Amino acid sequence: MGFFSKLFGTDQKEETTMTVENIKIAVVIGSNRGGRNAEAVAKYVFDKAVARNDEGVTYEIVDIADYDLAFLYDAKTTEAQQAAAKAWSEKMASFDGYVFVTPEYNHAPGAALKNAIDYLNAEVNNKAAGFVGYGSLGGTRAHEQLRLILAELQVATVRTAVTFSLMADFENMSEFKPAAYHDENINGMLDQVINWSRALKTVR
Repeated sequence: MGFFSKLFGTDQKEETTMTVENIKIAVVIGSNRGGRNAEAVAKYVFDKAVARNDEGVTYEIVDIADYDLAFLYDAKTTEAQQAAAKAWSEKMASFDGYVFVTPEYNHAPGAALKNAIDYLNAEVNNKAAGFVGYGSLGGTRAHEQLRLILAELQVATVRTAVTFSLMADFENMSEFKPAAYHDENINGMLDQVINWSRALKTVR
């Protein structure tokens, strides 16, 4: 209550307006192998995200298979691959937060995703990321390694992760048929990515 309100005994409340900061979130398909499950998993998560109708939030699928990235520092890198690396960098720079969809190979994320991340640094600094994994243990060990990798790039990774089991959420370990109970974790992960992405935008 302001000075004149107190002086004259009025109880009018000051009107305040809240603005929602617009943000863009990438759902990154973190595998480029033939016969991959990552595309179906990412599409499922993307559809769930869009259906939430989050105010001021835009989602986009980004597929590393669309970028012909050479192994970093490969002496045989072609001009086309250099152009792909530039396009990848610019695309990832355009987002405020990320959801990385990753399989787990030998207790780790796939080499293609690690290599793609190694091309980045300033593009992802002070941004947020969440994880969706699949594998015999839901990709949890791949998530743990990604947390260490992204911490070096100054990316804040959220606590809640989504873990799909090859045995329980895939028919014959190939056709994606997720259980409905994963939706709670999807929503929890997205809530955290959105909140952290908005918060970190204020420090960039």
